[in-house]
Amino acid sequence: GFVYDRRARQCVDVDECRILPDACQGHTFCVNQEGGYLCRPRGLLSPQYRPEASYPEVPGGFSDTFLPARPRSVEQSYPRVRTTAQCILGYAPAEDGTCNDIDECETNSHHCNPTQICINTSGGYTCSCVEGYWLIGGQCQDIDECRYGYCQQLCANVPGSYSCSCNPGFILNPDSRTCQDVNECEEEPCTHGCFNTYGSFMCNCDEGFELAADGTSCIDLDECSFSEFLCQHRCVNTAGSFSCICPPGYYVYEDGRSCEDINECDTGNNTCTTAQVCFNFQGGHTCLDPLQCHSPYVEVSDNQCMCSAENPACRDKPFTILYRHMDLSSGRTVPADIFQMQATTRYPGAFYIFQIKSGNDGREFYMRQTSNVSATLVLSRPIKGPQEVVLDLEMVTVNNVINFRGSSIIRLTIFVSEHPF
Repeated sequence: GFVYDRRARQCVDVDECRILPDACQGHTFCVNQEGGYLCRPRGLLSPQYRPEASYPEVPGGFSDTFLPARPRSVEQSYPRVRTTAQCILGYAPAEDGTCNDIDECETNSHHCNPTQICINTSGGYTCSCVEGYWLIGGQCQDIDECRYGYCQQLCANVPGSYSCSCNPGFILNPDSRTCQDVNECEEEPCTHGCFNTYGSFMCNCDEGFELAADGTSCIDLDECSFSEFLCQHRCVNTAGSFSCICPPGYYVYEDGRSCEDINECDTGNNTCTTAQVCFNFQGGHTCLDPLQCHSPYVEVSDNQCMCSAENPACRDKPFTILYRHMDLSSGRTVPADIFQMQATTRYPGAFYIFQIKSGNDGREFYMRQTSNVSATLVLSRPIKGPQEVVLDLEMVTVNNVINFRGSSIIRLTIFVSEHPF
């Protein structure tokens, strides 16, 4: 009932009475109206009394909308004659003489495209598209909502609609469009500590542990494998930590790593008798028996034996033997000065010679004279323990003025420890 006027850019009414041959047949004449026409009986009224029907205008611009106007009664100046009801386009006469709307959608008398849906209106119908489609070139085409950013993160277009989803670590909000971060830490995915991040989470471990390859569990860190110098003696790995242990005769020092000698002589944890003397050395102790001087020597103190010059048996023997004891760590670095020896009595015109008389079979020691009356025992080669080394250190006194030559001995017993500490 309408045609598009390109110049006016709107839809204008089609005059069917002018362009359709024999639009009305029989004893009827054609009356044009907006969107259609009406055939009315001839001779019912004189021409000067033929009323012109007035119909409301239909808004232009909708090529798929058909809205014929409702008929309205016109007051006539002659007696009314009862006739059959004449209805405008879109209506059909009813038995009671009224006009009822024709449901073009139900009767399938519409001209909607197969892709469109028909919506009945009063006196006509409308062709429209379902939600999710729009009309392009007379066809209903799917709207790709994903192109217009309907979803915050992931979007999947489906015919007539769309579906939003979220990246891992997010959940869809009730609006079905936006996403919110998931606090994965609430489900305790980590063995130890958990730190929530935007869209994910991170696990951390307690001290002494490291994160496993799965990123969530923690495995014990073997600190002992880091360095062999972590403990002075031996390192024992524990869950989340480590501990140092020391060999018998030692205790772990305050730093938790070093080994300190236990002085069994001070603690009383020894087996020495009251007649014996307890001597402590690194990692152990020994019980020294009371001094016994062998003839022709006589005891002059608790650690010294003397052979009198008046005794003929002492002529070729050292004048005195002094007993000393010391300890030495196994593998001590060399060279090292370990013992000092010097003359206690000086005679005019005398000079002194210091030497190792016995016990130095492995050549680990030598004497270095530091003055005319003193010398130092030097460790020249590393010595391993545990072992006892007994050295006779001799001091020879020579006096050419009175033609005197004599000697004194220090019998030095060295207790070498088993460990280098």
